[in-house]
Amino acid sequence: MTDPSPETSTCGLQVSRFSTASFRPHERVDAWREVFGRALLRIDIAPRSAENFHANAVVSSSSSFGLLHASTSAAKQSNSRSLIASDDICFGSVTTSRWDASQLGRSVDLRPGDGLLMSNGDIGALTFPSECRYFVFCIPRAAIAPLVPDISAAFARQVPAASPELRMLVRYLELARGEHVISTPALAAAYVTHVCDLLALAVGATRDAAELATSRGVYAARLQAMKEDIEKNLNRHDLSVRSIARQHRVSVRYVQMLFEESGRTFTQFVMEQRLAAAYAALTAPPHIPINTIAYDHGFGDLSYFNRAFHRRYGCTPGDVRKAAQLGAGSSR
Repeated sequence: MTDPSPETSTCGLQVSRFSTASFRPHERVDAWREVFGRALLRIDIAPRSAENFHANAVVSSSSSFGLLHASTSAAKQSNSRSLIASDDICFGSVTTSRWDASQLGRSVDLRPGDGLLMSNGDIGALTFPSECRYFVFCIPRAAIAPLVPDISAAFARQVPAASPELRMLVRYLELARGEHVISTPALAAAYVTHVCDLLALAVGATRDAAELATSRGVYAARLQAMKEDIEKNLNRHDLSVRSIARQHRVSVRYVQMLFEESGRTFTQFVMEQRLAAAYAALTAPPHIPINTIAYDHGFGDLSYFNRAFHRRYGCTPGDVRKAAQLGAGSSR
């Protein structure tokens, strides 16, 4: 049986992909069961229909963290004493359908988007009654124990989809799917720490732990969310620190502080992103007029765009466009 194929291997998180489409129909259940159900998640899988079973997954992992984004047809996932190999914990959410879980004598019926904490060291089961998409991540129990001392009380308990802490955690987890975003051991370690902070807040951190988590994980998650919203709105000429503060319901000074503590001011970050996006547009066909590119990336004044671009890249937008056209011509 083959392992998931590595897509990105760095000193941070390794990203791998797996699909049952790579196997013959009669091999798909065994492939998923052996590769994911026993090698990665240490669970067994019982699909509702073995003949029509299909599943896909993207795994982001390091030595102390594993995150799985997957889609699967209807199935039941469970473990047994023979499969228990660690005392790790896992947290997951089915994002597209109802589902249910059981562990430690507790049973819970969950709605789309609800979250759930489970122990890999205890027998439990998850049931996906219909085709669905879900995510689950695993961390050592020791990583979360200082933040949630009575962690066992949180197992098999619903975390509502409407929980602000859960929404923040889900959004932050998307970072792991970006290519080369978490590319060093230091970034990977910080990322896992922030995930633990956000998880602790979602399942019930102590007051002291909540204060610590807020000063680390919440700051990091909010900063990342703001950066993503900036990147989605680079074309807006009214993009400003005030508009981002209003969107995230925080003060202007709070936004400024988050960016300053990251090593760049809000204005510097916006300028870097706009120039980088404009550079990419200059080199990609079709060749849109330079003044249109400038305007489409938030620059209302072409002269200002040219000066800022030259300061950043040491050449003019026209130079970049010519080099791209020459390169395209020579490759024909």
